[in-house]
Amino acid sequence: MLLIPAIDLKDGKCVRLRQGLMEDVTVFSDNPVDTAKRWVDAGTKRLHLVDLNGAFEGKPVNGEVVKAIAQAFPDLPIQIGGGIRDEETVQAYLDAGVQYCIIGTKAVQDPQFVIDLCAKFPGHIIVGIDAKNGMVATDGWAEESTTSAIDLAQKFEKAGVSAIVYTDIARDGMMQGVNIDETVKLAESISIPVIASGGVTNMDDIKGLLEVESRGVSGTILGRSIYEGTIDLAEAQAYVDSVAS
Repeated sequence: MLLIPAIDLKDGKCVRLRQGLMEDVTVFSDNPVDTAKRWVDAGTKRLHLVDLNGAFEGKPVNGEVVKAIAQAFPDLPIQIGGGIRDEETVQAYLDAGVQYCIIGTKAVQDPQFVIDLCAKFPGHIIVGIDAKNGMVATDGWAEESTTSAIDLAQKFEKAGVSAIVYTDIARDGMMQGVNIDETVKLAESISIPVIASGGVTNMDDIKGLLEVESRGVSGTILGRSIYEGTIDLAEAQAYVDSVAS
């Protein structure tokens, strides 16, 4: 089980949003590279970066910060989402040292784009599915589509997508616990790994996810919980490692 700390970038700073609302923001650090080091020192095996400005503007805005983090930790796998809408952006991120690019809104609007990316950048593409009540939300969660999360995931299963990041936006940043039932339902509908996101609050959530790891839930993204201290990442990582061994 991968425990993946999230570093959400807005105006060059590390922040957290509640339910994706840009006006409901908490700034946790003015130096995202220092934040990344904090999680690396705690033993993380992957980082999750989000360009929040990019998600709303449809193009990278915090690219230099992403590059700085990737260069500071060249051996650490990094996944990045937010505003990735063309091949040039994917190439630039991979050149900067990022391992995975997460496609969200564009995947809903243009599935062929994801298929083409998987062919050009095999092993480097993840699809991020943000859903509310099982339906996909797009454009920084501002719009709710008529596409179900399961239908969308199945579209990309055979295209070569490396994983699905599944976010329950009703719980994201609300510290209400992860929606394990919906996450497992999605994971069991496809054969590629699913990374849970949204609502992970304490060790009970992590233990609950560990229990369904064999059903396709390969990791979880940790946000507000590690910033507010309801989860100690070093302790959680040690626990997960002990279970794995």
